[in-house]
Amino acid sequence: MTIALLMVPFMAWAAEPVGLGVANSFAVLAGTTITNTGGTTINGDVGLHDGTETPGFDEVTLNGELFVADDEALAAKNALTSAYLDAAGRTPDNATLGSELGATTVFGGVYASGSGAFEINGAVTLDAQGDPDTVWIFQMASSLTTGAGSSVVLTNGAQACNVYWQVGSSADLFSNTTFRGTILALTSINLQNGVSISGRALARNGAVTMDTNTITQVGCAAPVEATTTTTTVAATTTTTAAPAATTSTTVAPVTTSTTSGIDVLVTPTIPFPEGGAQTGGSPTSGTPDMTLVVVGAVLLASAAGVFGWRMHSIRRNS
Repeated sequence: MTIALLMVPFMAWAAEPVGLGVANSFAVLAGTTITNTGGTTINGDVGLHDGTETPGFDEVTLNGELFVADDEALAAKNALTSAYLDAAGRTPDNATLGSELGATTVFGGVYASGSGAFEINGAVTLDAQGDPDTVWIFQMASSLTTGAGSSVVLTNGAQACNVYWQVGSSADLFSNTTFRGTILALTSINLQNGVSISGRALARNGAVTMDTNTITQVGCAAPVEATTTTTTVAATTTTTAAPAATTSTTVAPVTTSTTSGIDVLVTPTIPFPEGGAQTGGSPTSGTPDMTLVVVGAVLLASAAGVFGWRMHSIRRNS
């Protein structure tokens, strides 16, 4: 037995998915019979056409719908035929491989078996190298066989929805195999005890035989869209009024001083605001406030009276 590490060039990653049409929602499809033993669980639809027999199906837990020899089953079988021919007709973009895939790592691409058959004994790793859209198509002219406890391992973003096994005759998955991908078999598919499939078991012309299995139809995860959040902050304008201008007028008190027995009146200084006075209205440049003029006149008159009275007293006493 030869075990090889498969290294596939970047160009091989360009394989396109196989279109399943209306067969996409089906986890199991068969042509003659669908036979079951034990507690099998199927997540997805089940179809049978042209056959009508489903022995043991009463033990199946079906999370989907069962279509037997009706229009829905026929449409799904026709879609399966188209998908099978699509996968078989792809041109391998890598050198053909040996029959044994166990203990190998395979990058995306279209692979044909040089011997006409593929076997998986142990684990085969399908590495998407970070690209979840990477597609694998395995073409075999005859059979697909897995050893007991074997597995198909997906890594680095690989998705079971992008893995296709085009089988020219029949597929036999032995006990406790963990399988990934959609089996497109020309004849039959046989699943032994404990086999689980994330993908589909689709047989064009023959039977699908199950024994305490779990089969889950899978779709590809939707791409995550980038979102942009915009936050708008309203501008706030604050207007502050300037304080009102004030004018203060100070009237100095009238004082007297005595020199040689004679009282001398000191005339108060009456300041005027720089540039003019304000009298309850518009300013008048260079014009004194009339209130201040009146006050000044009264003070001057009072001072003159006091001065005259003092002079009169001085003459009479002389």
